[in-house]
Amino acid sequence: MAKENDDKNAASEAVAAEEKPQKPKRPRALPTDALIILPLRNTVLFPSTIAPLTAGRPASAKGVEEAVRQEMPIGIVAQRDPKVDAPQPKDLYEVGTVGDILRMVSLTDGQRQILVQGRQRFKILDFIQTEPYLVARVLLFAEPVPKNKEFEARILHLRQEAQRAWSLLPEPVPNLSFALQNLDDAPALIDFIASSLDLSVAEKQEILETTDIEARAEKVSEKLAHQIEILELTKKIGSEAKGSMDKAQRDYILREQLKAIQKELGEGESNPKSAEIAELRKKIAEAKMPPEVEKEALKEVSRMERMPEGAAEYSMVRTYVDWLIELPWSVATEEQIDLSKARQVLDEDHYDLERVKKRILEFLAIRKLNPAGKSPIFCFVGPPGVGKTSLGQSIARATNRKFVRGSLGGVHDEAEIRGHRRTYIGALPGRIIQGIRRAGSKNPVFMLDEVDKLSASFQGDPSAALLEVLDPEQNATFEDHYLDVPFDLSQVFFITTANVLDAIPRPLRDRMEIIELPGYAEEDKLMIARRYLLPRQLKATGLQPGQLNLTDDALREVISAYTREAGVRQLEREIAAICRGVAVRIAEGATENVAVDVDSVAAYLGPAKFYNEVALRTSLPGVATGLAWTPVGGDILFIEATKMPGDGKLLLTGQLGDVMKESAQAALSLIKSRAEMLGLDPELFKKQDIHVHIPAGAIPKDGPSAGVTLFVALVSLLTGRRVRNDVAMTGEISLRGLVLPVGGIKEKVLAAKRAGISTVLLPKLNRKDLEEIPATALEGMKFEFLETADQALMQALEPAETDASCRHEDRASFPQ
Repeated sequence: MAKENDDKNAASEAVAAEEKPQKPKRPRALPTDALIILPLRNTVLFPSTIAPLTAGRPASAKGVEEAVRQEMPIGIVAQRDPKVDAPQPKDLYEVGTVGDILRMVSLTDGQRQILVQGRQRFKILDFIQTEPYLVARVLLFAEPVPKNKEFEARILHLRQEAQRAWSLLPEPVPNLSFALQNLDDAPALIDFIASSLDLSVAEKQEILETTDIEARAEKVSEKLAHQIEILELTKKIGSEAKGSMDKAQRDYILREQLKAIQKELGEGESNPKSAEIAELRKKIAEAKMPPEVEKEALKEVSRMERMPEGAAEYSMVRTYVDWLIELPWSVATEEQIDLSKARQVLDEDHYDLERVKKRILEFLAIRKLNPAGKSPIFCFVGPPGVGKTSLGQSIARATNRKFVRGSLGGVHDEAEIRGHRRTYIGALPGRIIQGIRRAGSKNPVFMLDEVDKLSASFQGDPSAALLEVLDPEQNATFEDHYLDVPFDLSQVFFITTANVLDAIPRPLRDRMEIIELPGYAEEDKLMIARRYLLPRQLKATGLQPGQLNLTDDALREVISAYTREAGVRQLEREIAAICRGVAVRIAEGATENVAVDVDSVAAYLGPAKFYNEVALRTSLPGVATGLAWTPVGGDILFIEATKMPGDGKLLLTGQLGDVMKESAQAALSLIKSRAEMLGLDPELFKKQDIHVHIPAGAIPKDGPSAGVTLFVALVSLLTGRRVRNDVAMTGEISLRGLVLPVGGIKEKVLAAKRAGISTVLLPKLNRKDLEEIPATALEGMKFEFLETADQALMQALEPAETDASCRHEDRASFPQ
C-alpha cells in the first residue's frame, strides 16, 4: 500500500561515516513561531508517523544541518510540482507537518539521510528567508478530539477496515498490524492509516489539509474502502489467472499424453492427417477471418480431427474449410483513382458513349472525395454489341480493381445465387461467392451479365435472391447458404447488364441506376471499326498493318450491305472474314499486301445480304414505312394494306399484339370519321373488307407507335396515292387525330439512317429526344414534327397528279 518516492528511502545504504554536522555561518536569531522548511518531492509526512527522508539538494542539506545544530524541529512541506529542482515559496503547499529529526547520517555523496517523526500540522503564514534555506512563519493547528459515539464508531470501523485491507496484501508488511493495534490516539490512527494508503500526493495533501478530524476520518474511510475494493478485485483476478494457468498446465499434460498415445497407435505428428490438420489451423490463422467465421472454421477442423479419413463427411468438411480459407476476408486491392487516367482509359476503350462516360467519371470523382461512401449499382441497358461488358472492364482498369464477370442468362434456381445447403451432396456456394473467390479480393468490379434473362421456377426466384446482393444497405452481411456465415459485399462495385429493361422485376430494377446505351450510327461504326475492330482482327490473324488496306468506302459497304444491327459484333465478324481471306492470299505467297475497296468486298464476303427495299416495298399504294424499337436496337417496319369485296371487316395479320390491333382499329375509325374530308365514299366501308398485314409474321409485334403508319397506309390504300419511299414515321394517334409521343426515338432514327431514309416524321413532343443523337448521325436527314394526323398525310403521300395509280374507282382529290 505504501508508495516509494524520491525522498523516502526505506532501504539502508552503506554509509561511509557518521559525521558531526559542520557548523555553518550562524544565521540571525529565529522567532519562536518560525521553522526551517524542508521541501519534499512526491512525499507527504503525516503527524504521528516516522519516515526516513533524504535531503539531497544543497539548500535542503543546509536546512537539515541547521535544525540539528539548534536541536529544533523542522517543517516538512510537499512540492506542488516534483520536477522543480529549486523550489520557491510559490512552488510549495501551504500546509505541512512539524517533524522532529531523530537521526541524521551524512552520506559520501553529500546528501543527508534523516529519520523524522511527524508531530503536528501547521500552515505557512509567510516566508522570512529563502537563502541559504527556506524559513517561514507558521501557525500550528490544534486538533481537539470529538467525544461522541458516532466518532468512536467511525474510528472502530476504520481500524477494522484497515486490518482487513492489510490482510488482502499479496505479501504481509511487518509491524503494520502491531502498530495499528497499539495506536489508541484517534488523530494518530487516522494519520497512520492515511500515510499507509497508496494515494497520490494531491490526495494525501487533501487529507493533511483537512483540519476537522471527523471530516478527515470520513475521507480516509472513503479512500480505504476504495483501496479494499481494488485489492479484492486484484486478488480475484490473480486467482482466476492462477486457475487458468492451472488449466493450461493440465491441458498441456493431457495433450502430451495424447501425443504419446497417438505415437503408440501410429497416429502421431508424422501421420499425414495430423500434418493436414496443423496446416489447416495455420492457414485459418493467416486468413484473418472475422472472429465468428474463424470460430466456425476451427470448429469444423476439430470435427475433422475426430473423424476417420475414410468417412464420407470428411471430404465435405474439408471442402467447406478450404472455401472459408480461400475467400478474401481481409484482402482488398488498393483503389487508385486518377480522373485524367480514367478518362483516358474510357476514351481508349470506347468510342462515343459520352453520357455513359460522364456518369462513370462522376462516380469516380465522388469515390475519390468520399472513399467510405457506398457504391451505386449501375445497370447498363442496351442492344447486344454496344460495349456494355467492356465498360465494366474499363472501370476496373481505371480504378486498379480486379474484374470478375458472371452470366445470369438462363439461371432459374435461387441456389445459383445464394448457394446450396451443405446437407446436399455436391453442394457449393452461389455464383456471387464463387466470383469473389476467383477475384481474390473483397472489393472487385463484379459484372452480372444478362440480368434480364433470369427466370423463376419451382426452385425459387433468383431475382429475389439478388435483392440482398444489390442492396448496399443489406449486402454487408450477405449470407451464402453453403458458407452459413456472413460475408461483407459492401465494398464490391456491382454492375449489371441487360438488353430489355421491362424484363427486370420492378423491385430489382428499383435498386439499380439505369444507364442506357443506344445503338451506333453508321459513322460511329466506321470509327469503331477503324480504331478497334480492324486492329484487333489484324493481330488475331497475324497480319501486319501495312499488309491490308481496307478503305473507308469498303467499310461503309460492309456496314450497310452485310450487317443490320445496333452494335458491332456482326461487323467485327465480317471484318474478320476479310482479314482471313487476305491472310490466305499472303500465306500462299500470291502477294505481299492487299487493298480492299468497295468492288472487292463481295469477293471476300459474297453477295450483299441487305439492300434498300424501301423503294420496292412502297411502289404501290397501301404500303407505308414505319419505325420500330426492338431489344437489339431500332428497325424499319413495313405496313401493307389491301382491300377486297366484303362486308366491311378489318383483318389483321403478322402476329400483332393487342395494343397494335387497337391502333389499327383506331386508325380505321379516324378515316371513317373523316371520309368526306378525304374524298372517300362512306359506302365503300360497307362493301369491302380491309386486310392489314405486317411482314415477318413469325416475330411478335406490339405497341402504340405504329398508329401514324397504319393511318397513312390505310389512307394510301383507299385514296390510291403512294407513300414516298424516302419517308418513315412513328407516333401514336388518337381518335381526335392528334399525334402522341412515343419512346425509343434514338434507336428508330438510327434505324432510318441505316435504311437510307432521308425524311423522318416524328411527334412534335418528341423533338427534345433528338438532342441525345450525335450530330454526325443526323447529317443528311430531314425531320418533320407532327401535331395531327393530317400533317402526316401531307408529308408522306405523293401528289395525286404524279401518281400513276390514281386511275382507281376510290381515287381521292383532297387538297395537297
